[in-house]
Amino acid sequence: MKKNIAIIMGGYSSEYKISLKSGSVVFETLDRNLYTPFAIHIFKEKWVYVNENNEEFPVDKNDFSITINSEKITFDCVFNAIHGSPGEDGYMQAYFKLLNIPQTSCSMYQAALTFNKRDLLATLKPYGIKTAESYYINLGDTINEDAIVKKVGLPCFVKANKAGSSFGVSKVYKKEELKTAIENSFKEDNEIIIEQFLDGTEVSVGVISYKGETTVLPITEIVSENDFFDYQAKYEGKSQEITPARISEDYKTKVETVAKKIYEVLGMTGFSRSEFIFKNDEPYLLEVNTVPGLTKESILPQQAAAAGISMIDLFSNAIEEAMNN
Repeated sequence: MKKNIAIIMGGYSSEYKISLKSGSVVFETLDRNLYTPFAIHIFKEKWVYVNENNEEFPVDKNDFSITINSEKITFDCVFNAIHGSPGEDGYMQAYFKLLNIPQTSCSMYQAALTFNKRDLLATLKPYGIKTAESYYINLGDTINEDAIVKKVGLPCFVKANKAGSSFGVSKVYKKEELKTAIENSFKEDNEIIIEQFLDGTEVSVGVISYKGETTVLPITEIVSENDFFDYQAKYEGKSQEITPARISEDYKTKVETVAKKIYEVLGMTGFSRSEFIFKNDEPYLLEVNTVPGLTKESILPQQAAAAGISMIDLFSNAIEEAMNN
C-alpha cells in the first residue's frame, strides 16, 4: 500500500523561496508507485496543504492532518525540505517527535546544535575538529572594533549565528566596515559570529545515511566568481561547483575522515552537508547544514549523482530510513 508523504517546505526565514523550490523538486521526483506526496507549505501565518490546482487546505496542528472532501488524511512520514527556521533548527523535529510521525532530517537536538554555529564549533572542538578563530557578539553588546580585529584579523567574515544560504554574511576588509556588517547580520539574528578569513580551497562534503551506512558522497569544490560563496554564488550561477573536487588524495582522505567523524560524533541521521576550507593542508570546518538544498542545481543532489545515486533513490532512501529508525 502506498505511503502518504507530507513534504514540508517554506518556513519562517529568508530562505523560504529556496525551500519552496527544494520541496517542489522532492514532490516531482518521489516514486508514485511507492508514495502519495502532499505539498505542505509552512508559514508563520498559515500551515496549508496546496494541491496541484493551487487550492489550499488548512493543516490541523493537533495531529498534523488535513481534511479533503470530508476525508481526513494522516501521514506515514514527513519529508523535511525547510531550510532555516523552523525546519532546520529543531522545532519541526520536536513537533513530529511528540506526534510520533517519522521525519527525514536529523533529530531535534542535532538540528538545534548544528543550526547554532557558535554552539556547534564549541561542541566539536574537544574532538580535534579545526575551526577558524572567532569572536562573538549579541544584540545590545558594546562593539569593540579594535578587540575584534585583534582576535580575528582582517579581512574577516561577519555572520548571523543562526541563518543559512549566506543571508546576513559580509566580508569585511577595513575596521571602519565592521559596524555596517554587524548591523546587516543583526537583521537575520540577535547573535553574531565574526570569523577569521581562511584563504584556501573551499569544499563541501555531503554525508548521509544510505542503506543503513554512514556514506560520504563525492566532494564538491567551490570556486566563487564573487568575493566569497554568497547568495548570488549559491543560487544565481556566480560560482563553479566542481564534483568531484580537484584536490589531492591526501586532502580528500583528510576531509572525508573529518566529515564522517562530525556526522558520527553528533549522532546525525538523514542528510548533512559540511563546508570546509583548507589551511596549512588541514580542513577547517565552517558549518554543517542538516537540510541542504535539494533543487537540481543544489550541491547534495550533484554529489549523489556523482556517487551513482539518482534523486529518486536519494529521496526514497531518506523516507525508508526515517520510517525504519
